[in-house]
Amino acid sequence: MERRLGVNTWVWDSPLMDANLPPLLAKIASLGFEAVELPLENPGDFSAGAARAALAETGLKPFIVGAMAPGRELVRADARTVAATQDYVRACVALAHEVGAPTVCGPFYSHTGRLWRMSAAERSEAYRQLRAGLAPLAAEAAEAGVVIGVEPLNRYETSLINTVEQALEALGPLLGNGVGLALDSYHLNIEQRSSAAAVRAAGPHLVHLQVCGNDRGAPGGDQTDWEGLLQALDEVGYAGPLNIESFTADNAAIAAAASIWRPLAATQDALAADGLALLRSLRARVPVPGNTKEPA
Repeated sequence: MERRLGVNTWVWDSPLMDANLPPLLAKIASLGFEAVELPLENPGDFSAGAARAALAETGLKPFIVGAMAPGRELVRADARTVAATQDYVRACVALAHEVGAPTVCGPFYSHTGRLWRMSAAERSEAYRQLRAGLAPLAAEAAEAGVVIGVEPLNRYETSLINTVEQALEALGPLLGNGVGLALDSYHLNIEQRSSAAAVRAAGPHLVHLQVCGNDRGAPGGDQTDWEGLLQALDEVGYAGPLNIESFTADNAAIAAAASIWRPLAATQDALAADGLALLRSLRARVPVPGNTKEPA
C-alpha cells in the first residue's frame, strides 16, 4: 500500500461544476495523479452523478473539501446562522457518502478571514460552541462512514484554531467519533515551530493532509522539510492521501479568497506536475509502515 497522491481542482478553476468537472478530472488523471479533492463551494454546484461518472472514467480516489464563505459560522453566531452552516456541512457529508469519499475536510468553525481577539474564557466558550455545533454532524458523518476533518488555519485567516494543540483542545471528545484533524503544510509552516512535531501531536487523529510549497506553490524546492514531514507521517501511521492544494491567479474570486496575487508557476499544469514529481520521489524513499490501514 502506498499513500495516494492527489490534487485539488482549485489549482485550475473555481467553482467546480458539472460542466468543468469531467475535463478537470481527465486532466488530473492524465498528469498521473491517483486522487482528487473536490471542493463543494455551494450545495448543488455539481452533482454526485456527474462526479461518480468522472471518477469511474479516471479511476481517481475522491476527497471532499468545504469552503467556509462569509456567513458560515458555528461559533459566535445566531441560531439560524449555525443551523444553515450545519446544513452546509451535512451537504458536504452527503456528497462524500454518495461519491465514496472517506473524508470531508475544511475549517468547519467560522468563515475564512474572520478574526477577533479572545480572552482565555472567551476562547473556551467558543470551543464549547464549536463542539455543540459539530456534535450532531459528527454522529451523522460516522453513520454515513465519513470523517469530518477539521482544519487549523494560519493567524491571518482565523483567530480560533491555528495549531494542532488548539484543535485537540477545541474538539476534545469528538475526536475519533466522526471527527478528525485535516492538516495543511502551508498553515503548519506559518503556525507550528515544527511541522513534523505537529503531525506527531495529531497522531491517530490525522485523517487528511494537504501539501504545497511554503509560498503556496508546488511542493519541492521550497523551505519545507519534506523528508522530516514524511517521516513523522510514518511514525503516526498516517495512510491517507498527500493532496496538493494550491490556487490559480487567473480566477478573480479564488485569487482574492486565497491571496494569490501572482502566478506561482509558469503554468498551473507545471505546478501540479512538479509537485507530483516531488511527492513521488518522497514516497519512493520513505515507505509507509506495513501495518498501517489505508482509509476506505
